[in-house]
Amino acid sequence: MKNSVVIVEDHALFSQALTSLVNSLVQYEVLFTVKNGAALLKSLKKQTVLPDIILMDIIVPAYDGLETISALKIQYPRIKVLVLSKFENKKIILKTILAGAKGYLPKDAEKGLLRKALIELQDKGFFHTKEVAELLIGALHPATKSEVELKDRELEFVKQACTEKTYKEIAQDMCVSPKTIEGYRDAIFEKLNLKNRTGMVLYAIKNHIFSP
Repeated sequence: MKNSVVIVEDHALFSQALTSLVNSLVQYEVLFTVKNGAALLKSLKKQTVLPDIILMDIIVPAYDGLETISALKIQYPRIKVLVLSKFENKKIILKTILAGAKGYLPKDAEKGLLRKALIELQDKGFFHTKEVAELLIGALHPATKSEVELKDRELEFVKQACTEKTYKEIAQDMCVSPKTIEGYRDAIFEKLNLKNRTGMVLYAIKNHIFSP
């Protein structure tokens, strides 16, 4: 049984081309196409069988793309939305993901990448390119070295924590008590919005505090 796809796109030529492209993939078929979000939500109410995936442009007339994605998340949570857009603004991409989209692709993506995106949407429930994944990580951990100032002793602790030493051993090397080390750790976790030592190590490597 093929996976069903709906396309939301107001440019007729691109909509037709995308329909042909999706239908050329063995596992997928286009149920119908609409020009905007309002038409999409209206059409879905009439469907006895809902689509598996919706491919939609984020900028469409009559009903804003972000509003449509948010409405789909509430009314049809099982449908996976993959945004296709000519806009590569990081803020827009992040907003689409936060609104409920399960992936993002630029409109000039190659056929192979589209196929990969559709497959991963079905298998994993989401699809993110390397660039989008890095964007999401950055949004979850926005603190950077330039934004947060660590004290000299905190920096020394971070470097020590990047080794295989235990916290007790670090305390001995720094000539402080284990409780002081715990204080350094807790303060750094709070400043950098981190939850564990692994996150601290990744932060140190990313910000050139420590080189493995």
